[in-house]
Amino acid sequence: MVQPFHLAIPVKNLEKCRDFYREILGCEEGRSTENWVDFNFFGHQLVIHQKEDYEPQRISNAVDGHNVPVPHFGVVLTWKDFHDFSERLFAKNITFEISPYIRFKGKVGEQATMFFKDPEGNALEFKAFKDIGQLFAK
Repeated sequence: MVQPFHLAIPVKNLEKCRDFYREILGCEEGRSTENWVDFNFFGHQLVIHQKEDYEPQRISNAVDGHNVPVPHFGVVLTWKDFHDFSERLFAKNITFEISPYIRFKGKVGEQATMFFKDPEGNALEFKAFKDIGQLFAK
């Protein structure tokens, strides 16, 4: 079993981001104070920390004809969970930086991927591999 990761990210508006991670992404809230909130982020620990002077970087890297936001974080879902999750995001009117699409179709490493940002501009990527055994395949 892979151990869960821990990631802490800055946000300006704690309540707006708390709502996004809880209500839009469906993450269960854990411990919190007036300055931070823990979430169960698909089995991992994500903590949002209020940082009023936070200004996210707006940089990207060209990949497959898309401008991939950097830095970004997210999780690898199952193929079915990815498609179910992306449908829920469309239903909640998420604005995608890169709409869900398939990379390497019919090739080694075939994967579904999508990018969007939280209310503070932190970029997230969710992906799924057609064959999870090819997660690190070249």
